[in-house]
Formats: sequence, structure tokens, C-alpha cells
Amino acid sequence: MSVDGTGVAHEGDTALRRLRAVANAPIFSYQDAFFGGETVGGPMHSTAETSRKTVSAVIRILAGEKPVDVRTEPIPLASPRYDWRELRRWGISANNLPPDSEILFREPNVWERYRWQMLMITVVFLVQAGLISGLLHERRRRRVAEVESRQRLAELAHANRYSAVGELTTSIAHELSQPLGSILTNTETAELMLQGTSPDLDEIRHILADIRRDDQRASEVIRRLRNVLKKSPFEARDIGLGDTVRDVIGFVAAVAVGRRITLTYMPALDDLRIKGDPVQLQQVVLNLIINAMDAISDSEAGKREVNVWTVQSGNQAEIRVADTGPGIVASDLANVFNPFFTTKPQGMGMGLAIARTIVEAHHGTISAENQPSGGALFMIRLPIIR
Repeated sequence: MSVDGTGVAHEGDTALRRLRAVANAPIFSYQDAFFGGETVGGPMHSTAETSRKTVSAVIRILAGEKPVDVRTEPIPLASPRYDWRELRRWGISANNLPPDSEILFREPNVWERYRWQMLMITVVFLVQAGLISGLLHERRRRRVAEVESRQRLAELAHANRYSAVGELTTSIAHELSQPLGSILTNTETAELMLQGTSPDLDEIRHILADIRRDDQRASEVIRRLRNVLKKSPFEARDIGLGDTVRDVIGFVAAVAVGRRITLTYMPALDDLRIKGDPVQLQQVVLNLIINAMDAISDSEAGKREVNVWTVQSGNQAEIRVADTGPGIVASDLANVFNPFFTTKPQGMGMGLAIARTIVEAHHGTISAENQPSGGALFMIRLPIIR
């Protein structure tokens, strides 16, 4: 049984293994000793059951029982068992096996092998998805709140600009009346000259040049007034800080002259580029200059000065507004930017509060302090565009 016709010995399951290596069909066997390696499976004799009954018979004989009296019931084939690896090798479907078949050596699938890991990963993904969804919802809510806040800020700032310009109505009217009056006088003079028999054309040309200059002067006042009063949403863009401050100085220069106040502006040597809304930044500077002029309204004639200058400090641009007034009471320095805080009899106390809100919306800061030489100093710091 262990030697083939050529005399080659085949110990154990050597022959079966060699046969399986070259077989072109599945191998079945009724002996479960060969199951689990080379055979597909099926209904097989149970070696364990045969051994158990054999040992039982031997024990009975050793106990003195005659062998002729030892009866053993035939051992039926066990329930069919199949090797999953061999089924897959030969393409045998599990649906074609007997109903009570048992399939062994089945390799676990990905779900069976990594079930807990996949469950944990799924839980993590679900938690992350929930967190991301919550964050996106919160982000959207913040954006909506930010848009609404900027709209409210723009409306409040617009109302504040009207209030600030309202304080300058007399000076603005005076600034407009001068060029308009000059235009009227020059026009009447030109009409009289043209009624003559030989009008001096050179003189008329000079008169027309004066009219053009005065018209441009009045137009510039109206343009600056329109820029300050126009209502527009918050729009941050790349702007030059010097030009923004210079427009405000041009707007209030005549007001300073009317109040007998010396207003000076010293721009930075370099062009300071920032990202911001020019109209709202002009409003901040306008409020600070008007407050400075109000602070020195009772000062002596020789000490009525408001100085404005822009400088670069590291990666920030600074706007400084200083006056020669009495300064700010020390106990009020911490409250000057609070809403409804004012030292003016008719003031509402919203100008500086709105100014701080505008500056902070530009990612900047605003502060106030008293100068050693006297007077108040307000500083605005804004990030420079790199």
C-alpha cells in the first residue's frame, strides 16, 4: 500500500500530495485523516469515532469479556465536511453542497477580520462628519451675523457722519459761499466789460480763469462732502493711507481756518498701503479732528493747534491726531471709547465708540493718551499690506 509499481515508497500522504499537485479534478476521500490538506471533503468516516469504539472493545476484552460477545454497531459516515480552500480552488459553489454540510478552513472576509476596527473607523467618521457639519453651520451663522453686524455698523457710521458734518454746516456753507460769490462778481464784471465798445479780451480771459478756479474749488468742496456723506456697505480694498487722510484734511481745512485753528498734516515718507474702507476710515479721522478742534475751542489764540501725521511703525501704519488743549481727565481715559460716554454738553457719546468699532473691523487698534507737553493724542494702528 506504500510502494508503487516502480518500487518508490510513499510514506504518509506523500502520494496524495503529489497526486494533488498534478490533478485536473477535485479529489474526494472517505477518510477524514486526509481531510484538511489535499481533499475537497464530503461524507467521511470519523477516525475519532472509530478509535473510540475500538478502545472500548479492547477494554471490554481486557476485562475478561469474550471477543465473540463484543458487538459493535456499524459506524455511519459523518455529516459532510468540506475544505473551503479546495472549494474555491476548483470553483465549487457552496450552493451545490448538501444542506447539512459544514465548511471548514474558511478565511474570514474583510468585515469578519477587521469588524471592530471598521466599526471604530465608521464611528470616528460619523463623529467627524457631525463635527464638520456643526462647524460649517456655525461658520455660516457667524458669516450671516458678521454681514448683519457690518450692515448695522455701516448704518450707524452713516448716521454718525451726518452728525459730524452737521457740526460743520456753517463752515461748509462759508467755504462754498466764497467761490460762489467770487464767481458771481467776476461774471457781472465780464458782462459789463462786454457791453463796452472795445472790451479788453485779456482781462476777460483772466476773469474766466478765475471763474474756472473758483468753480473747481466749490466742486472739490462738494465732492469731499459727497464722499463723506455717501452711504455704502463696508468694502475693504487696497488703499493708500496718506491719500485717505489727505482728503479729510482738505475737507476740514476751511473749518479750521474759520475757527482760527492751525491744522497741519505731515504724511509719511513712504506710501503706506493698507486694506480698508476709505469712507469709514475717513470718518474716524474726521471725528478725531473735530473732537480735537472742540477740545481747544476755549484755548488762547497762540495755542490752538491740531497736528495730524501718518508714520510707519514696524509692520503697522499709524495715524496720530494731537491737539494743544487741556487733555483728557485721567479718570476718563479708560472710558472715552465706551458708548454714550461724553464730556460735551450736547454730545451723544457715540463718535469714539463707532470709531473704535470701525478700526477693530479693520483689524487695528485705537488708543488715547495725554501728551507730556499738554493736550490729547489719539493713535490708530492698522496692519500694512505686504
